[in-house]
Amino acid sequence: MADVKKTLRVTQVKSAVGRPADQGKTLKALGLGKIGRTVEQVDNESVRGMLFKVKHLVTVEEI
Repeated sequence: MADVKKTLRVTQVKSAVGRPADQGKTLKALGLGKIGRTVEQVDNESVRGMLFKVKHLVTVEEI
């Protein structure tokens, strides 16, 4: 059977304005930057670490 990778659907719900610069850069690295923008990311430790850093700015759904 094929190895199925889990993915995460990440949606930005709050602005990075007024937050530390590294949080804004983390959002950009995830492919976000505007409120309401949604991206799908592979579920791995590196992405989970980035999401932990900006967990107050995004919502995450497992797909």
